[in-house]
Amino acid sequence: MKPDPRQLVDGLVAGDRAALARAITLAESALPRHQELAEEVLELCLAHASHASPGAGGAVRLGVSGVPGVGKSTFVDALGVHLVREREETVAVLAVDPTSPVHGGSILGDKTRMPRLASDRRAFIRPSPSGGSLGGVARATRQAIVLCEAAGYRNILVETVGVGQSEVAVADMTDCFLLLMLPGAGDELQGMKRGIMELVDLVIINKADGGSEGRAARARSEYEAALHLFPPPPHGWAPVVGVCSAQENRGVREAWELVLRHRAHMQESGWLHRRRAAQARRWLVELIEGHLREAFLRSAAVRERMPGLEGLVEAGALSPLRAARQLLEAWEAGGKG
Repeated sequence: MKPDPRQLVDGLVAGDRAALARAITLAESALPRHQELAEEVLELCLAHASHASPGAGGAVRLGVSGVPGVGKSTFVDALGVHLVREREETVAVLAVDPTSPVHGGSILGDKTRMPRLASDRRAFIRPSPSGGSLGGVARATRQAIVLCEAAGYRNILVETVGVGQSEVAVADMTDCFLLLMLPGAGDELQGMKRGIMELVDLVIINKADGGSEGRAARARSEYEAALHLFPPPPHGWAPVVGVCSAQENRGVREAWELVLRHRAHMQESGWLHRRRAAQARRWLVELIEGHLREAFLRSAAVRERMPGLEGLVEAGALSPLRAARQLLEAWEAGGKG
């Protein structure tokens, strides 16, 4: 049966976790009819937020990324447990799993890596496949954040697939970007991408345990020195470096206090509103680009000429630049239909 968007939103707002999960599933679907329904649900959620009490839609949005093996899921689990049990707040975790470029599948095993948090009713954990999207986040992560806010979750943690050249999109959809690192900076610090280091709000050195406390302290000093080399951001917040052991639950409370300090600074300076407004504008551009790409590839004129031009490009008989121009001209001549 076709789901009714208004009933879905009513259930979602009332705290029905199944309704929230179903709404996110619609947002993630590539089927046109599901996308239409997802748009209706999103519009209703945004309308609800605008008419609700002050503070609605004001969830803390935290992006968590880090190098492979740094313990992102363990950290998110410990942080989430701190929020639901010690602070008695609700938390939604949007965990993005990498999609295999060969088989197209994802393991989606994040709940098994967050056993304590997954068992708490005040927490909602949604693993999603990246679907090949760049930036370490799923294609519908922005929509999922809005849906979780409408469902009343006060804290939304977005765990990315990991750090690479393009794993910085999470900074463009959250209020605070937290980067997890391992003790012993050294080569790790050398290999960090400048783009990532310029976007981080917090750096937390995890796994400061098992005799690594000294290395973690040295790494903290090295990161603090390195971050001072970057020009100060326009919002005036200088990135802060902390140390924790998520496994032993040490430093997790202090890490969250840093998140709240950052949020207070952004609110008081007016940059939180400006940051979210800029993110909304970029979301608009992303959607336009995505729809244009889909319309281009669906075009009968493009589908007719694509195989031949691809063959010429592969054989080296035609440059990709000229082939792309010919396809665009075919699309425009065909009425873009």
